[in-house]
Amino acid sequence: MSQSKQFQDLPPRRQEQLMAFDRLLTIMDELRAQCPWDRKQTLESLRHLTIEETYELSDAILENDLPEIRKELGDIQLHLIFYAKIASETGQFDMADVLNGICEKLISRHPHIYGDTVAETEEQVKANWEQLKLKEGNRSVLGGVPGSLPALVKAMRIQEKARGAGFDWEEKQQVWEKVEEEMQEFKAEFNADTDEVVDRQRAEGEFGDLLFSLVNYARFIDINPETALERTNKKFIKRFQYLEERARANGKALSEMTLAEMDVYWNEAKTV
Repeated sequence: MSQSKQFQDLPPRRQEQLMAFDRLLTIMDELRAQCPWDRKQTLESLRHLTIEETYELSDAILENDLPEIRKELGDIQLHLIFYAKIASETGQFDMADVLNGICEKLISRHPHIYGDTVAETEEQVKANWEQLKLKEGNRSVLGGVPGSLPALVKAMRIQEKARGAGFDWEEKQQVWEKVEEEMQEFKAEFNADTDEVVDRQRAEGEFGDLLFSLVNYARFIDINPETALERTNKKFIKRFQYLEERARANGKALSEMTLAEMDVYWNEAKTV
């Protein structure tokens, strides 16, 4: 059966999706050939822009802004096609290689769907996934954790991968006891009631252990620590900007106000 015939047999919406993808590929070809800016770009020059677009998508997801999510997905899709286009110019690979590669990877990593392996729970799927990666050549289950990930996200991924290998706490109470233990070890490095000099290197180490154990507990109760902290960041920004606006409306500068005066506006912000 010819490829055109195969496409004709697809549901109308799938045909529209393929046509839209083809349209973007065509536009990318045209831009790369005709636009001075697009022609100048390299894999390296696009990298920081892709990171920025990814964070913009993350913001839109946290805000549950579906129109913005749609837009940011388009921006990221453009970047993915851009990278493949650049690589195709030197004969390294093109978009078909990228898509076929991920298709083959998904099929091989899901033997419970495309083979005869049994995996009836999410945990079994994750465990199989990590074992398959080791068979593919990874020397460590932690080898797939990108070194440049933000530390909070990296801690979560490290723990998830260790769990996939069977290395994890059995009960959440054990994890909470570890949190309390790390809190006491961190607290032992200084006296919060005095101004005594703190061994910053040791205190930093204990603080890191405390954060790692908190991330672990968050994982056990199905809270994403990165998402939780970012929501708190956004909440603080909103309240602080309310404080600034109220102060400005009353002809005051924050630098001239007492903490007690600022607290009045801050408490108002909690009810807005």
